[in-house]
Amino acid sequence: MQDSWLQAFITLLVTVDPPGLIPIFLGLTYSMNRHEKHQTALTASLIAFGILTLFALGGMQVLAMLGISLGAFRVAGGILLFFIAFEMIFEKRTERKEKTAEVAVTRDHIRNIAAFPLAIPLIAGPGAISATILMASHNHGFDDAAIMLLVLLATIIIAYLFMLLAVPFEKLLGNTGRSIVTRLFGVLLAALAIQFIADGIRTLFLSN
Repeated sequence: MQDSWLQAFITLLVTVDPPGLIPIFLGLTYSMNRHEKHQTALTASLIAFGILTLFALGGMQVLAMLGISLGAFRVAGGILLFFIAFEMIFEKRTERKEKTAEVAVTRDHIRNIAAFPLAIPLIAGPGAISATILMASHNHGFDDAAIMLLVLLATIIIAYLFMLLAVPFEKLLGNTGRSIVTRLFGVLLAALAIQFIADGIRTLFLSN
């Protein structure tokens, strides 16, 4: 059980990709002072945590209402996570995130960037939501739900710290360092995605 929660934490963490948030956060908040940057990072983190918590506690019920089996969702979620991993490895995800950020700026959403695009879709995006629902599929009681929320909280806190310390992190990692970390995350996520797909296919065959 401990291994499954560790796997869930790693999956969620690499999907959120805190190092990848650094250049986007700096670009979106370049005109803000230090206090405003901290407030933006905190608000974005709280909104993202709320969204992921909602899917963690109610995601399985939504799947049941739609008649989607857990095996089918594991396969679909694994494919989505693999696509995100592919983008991370080949630097495509950073480009897409930056384009999303540019849209937010050009539409004068500066005051709302904590909600869009930081919280949604950069932190609590489709990949993170899929990983959260997959994680929720292992819940078998209050203790599991509590551990799941702690995993979510730990992930969001790490993302918050990366945004909070964006300037020193950028100086420490540099473009090359950030690129290496993101690509390593991508390789790890690709392997986890394949595991999700394999588990999903196994579940589908066993249920028939």
